[in-house]
Amino acid sequence: MTEVFIKTIGVFVAVYSYAIMINSPTKYLIWAGVSGAVSGFVYFICTAGQIDVVIATFWSALTAGLISHIFARILKTPVTMFLIGGILPTVPGNGIYQIMHHILENDRAMASYYLAQTLEIAGAIALAVFLMDTFFRIFRRGDWKQDSLRYIRKGERKK
Repeated sequence: MTEVFIKTIGVFVAVYSYAIMINSPTKYLIWAGVSGAVSGFVYFICTAGQIDVVIATFWSALTAGLISHIFARILKTPVTMFLIGGILPTVPGNGIYQIMHHILENDRAMASYYLAQTLEIAGAIALAVFLMDTFFRIFRRGDWKQDSLRYIRKGERKK
């Protein structure tokens, strides 16, 4: 369990450093690091519990989307400020490296395996971000509200 916490601290430092590198505003650096650390923690807990990498990535990206939307509303800033750092720990960089390695070694079976896994991970990240964004769009407060399958302005009558 201490290994998970050490990895989580490493993810915080990595995402914090990445946020500095892409010139994020200084007042949001800690929050971006927290978003990445929470996402990484969920990923590490899932993989430590023998959950498949694709499913662990999905839960991690879902958590990153939730944290990002919460931070964006609290700090009144765009969601992408925290979402990019939040999904950074789950991006399948090793899978892409393994694909190239096995292609160069002329091992097509392993290259195909890593290609399929990398595409599944990328799809899981995209699906999780889409689901969380849709959830927050449906339940947001504002001028529009959802009425069954269509949107109406507050105060308008149903036809």
